[in-house]
Amino acid sequence: MIIAATKRTRLREMTSDDAGFICALLNDASFLRFIGDRHVRTPEDALHFIEARYRQSYVDHGYGLYVIESADDGAPLGICGFVRRAALAHADLGCALLPPYEAKGYAHEAAAAVLRYGRDVLGLTRVLAIAQHDNARSHALLLRLGFARNGSVTMPGEAIPLALFVHEA
Repeated sequence: MIIAATKRTRLREMTSDDAGFICALLNDASFLRFIGDRHVRTPEDALHFIEARYRQSYVDHGYGLYVIESADDGAPLGICGFVRRAALAHADLGCALLPPYEAKGYAHEAAAAVLRYGRDVLGLTRVLAIAQHDNARSHALLLRLGFARNGSVTMPGEAIPLALFVHEA
């Protein structure tokens, strides 16, 4: 199901067909460094992760992370959408791209479309985002999207505080 489209991308719900792509994305060095190790090592692991985490979020919350795909050929570029974390009071915007698609404007394009979808379809009036303090590219993206820095938060089970951002619709 396509939830949003831009000039260069479509955002759609993740399916089991995305297992190979998700395995590659979750094992990319940048994903591991700035987002974390999800312990997904094979396409089979990714298939289980898609069902248990991403697709379950659609059922439980009515939203989740969506595949960003090329409008030209349908190739998966990354993921973007909302995560519901028990430790945060509102939905959390998340985005990650495969290395060939970084620094080309896809993250901004997709995140702006997801924020519109969140506001117009899901009725989200406040969205949060978290990023490591040294993740300058994510900070710049969030500020460009209209988020404001709102202190720090330490997630349960973690030792390192993260920068917290807020976006009001």
